[in-house]
Amino acid sequence: MAKSRRNRSVGVAQPVRTNDSFQNAVAQLGWGTNNQSSASTYQLSYQSRNRIQMEAAYRGSWIVGQAVDAIPEDMTRCGIEMSGLDPDEITQLENDMVRMAIWDRLCENGKWARLYGGSVAVMLIDGQDLSTPLRPETIGKDQFKGLLILDRWMLNPPVGEVVTEFGPDMGKPVYYNVIADYAAIPKAKIHYSRVIRMEGADLPFYQRVAENGWGLSILEPLWDRLIAFDSATVGVGQLVYKAHLRVMKIEDMRNIVAAGGPALAGLKAQIEFTRMAQTNEGITVLDSKDDFATHQYSFSGLSDVLIQFAMQLSGATGIPLDRLFGQQPAGLSDTGEGSRRLYHEKVHQKQEKELRTPLHRLLEVMSMSSLGKPLPDDFQYQFRTLDDAPESEKAEIVTKKVAAVAQALDSGLIDIPTGMKELKNSAPVTGMFGSIDDDSIEQAEEAARLAPPPGEADLPDVSGLTADSGSALDWIKRWRKK
Repeated sequence: MAKSRRNRSVGVAQPVRTNDSFQNAVAQLGWGTNNQSSASTYQLSYQSRNRIQMEAAYRGSWIVGQAVDAIPEDMTRCGIEMSGLDPDEITQLENDMVRMAIWDRLCENGKWARLYGGSVAVMLIDGQDLSTPLRPETIGKDQFKGLLILDRWMLNPPVGEVVTEFGPDMGKPVYYNVIADYAAIPKAKIHYSRVIRMEGADLPFYQRVAENGWGLSILEPLWDRLIAFDSATVGVGQLVYKAHLRVMKIEDMRNIVAAGGPALAGLKAQIEFTRMAQTNEGITVLDSKDDFATHQYSFSGLSDVLIQFAMQLSGATGIPLDRLFGQQPAGLSDTGEGSRRLYHEKVHQKQEKELRTPLHRLLEVMSMSSLGKPLPDDFQYQFRTLDDAPESEKAEIVTKKVAAVAQALDSGLIDIPTGMKELKNSAPVTGMFGSIDDDSIEQAEEAARLAPPPGEADLPDVSGLTADSGSALDWIKRWRKK
């Protein structure tokens, strides 16, 4: 930072440049002094632009495959809990999502977004022009045919044509031109409202512009850690071949090699004979003046090095060791419930950030195609938790929630319509009470409005009511008129 120093001759304070970091020039300590650390820096590697290298890493390294696949698989493997629709309608939507492999396509979209830095899932609606804005109300019965996945290298968004309307899509391309040359992929111009866009790692504004609006491959920031881990693993594997070294000391070997001819041929024949005779039950035959020795290689410390590389990869990807490697690496204690919970929260955060808005748009399309009607205003959905609680625990949660609502009703803290709303709002968690519709709540509110206020006489005995007496609501209305 800049500090001021007063010039004694003129009495004017002059700025002087100073450094806040610690330095010792004599000892060559600190940043900016003559040492190896000061020569370190960061440079843009642009690995994300090398599609062939990304694909080679994905195909050739299992750890790269795990780093790319794990989070998208966990984001889509449990599905969602829907409320605000009749149970039969929810079942119809869920069945259609399974039939058209919607969750599989969304998982695939997430994988290629993480590998390449961006990908889109195109909503295929029969009979509609892909270049026009999506209008869900125009979708007819069974028009939705599924999702088509196109990664960033299969598309070419026109430069400069971006969304200018305020909203979550502002600044993103208006259209995506398909450039992939494949018979099953239409050469089309696709409007942004018809795609579910996913990206890899986030980038600052100017870097995003440099990547044609896409994000960053998740492999680029951890590329050097991947190289280090795979190099160490392969290196340890190759050391196995040298774990048992055999050494022969042959008298006057230098002169034999220099002379060549029959002498060198005889030396090679001797070595080959010795090698063939050296089995578990064989013997080693040598000249009395020759010598033979074995050397064992020690592997101590290598496991610690591999574990450290594995921990760095786990931290760089945000995936716990047991999820990333498929098992707990030897030498480490169990990662425990804490790390798994943090990972599940990370997955849920990415679900809310990357899937919440586009998935709602997709469900609007599917509702028109599968149910023939738009989603109701009170429609909600929640991502199912990755913590697989047994049915007994879920039943216990339902029991406690119902008991809490009933106690509040008995205490007069809430009325019946409010209790019904609370139970309906708990549907994404409990999986129950989602079928309570707005008409039932409105009838309960009307019944509560017509009921006698506190202090009035109790309602007459209703034990004699029959089916001909009408509904309870109609009976209350007649009683209030008296």
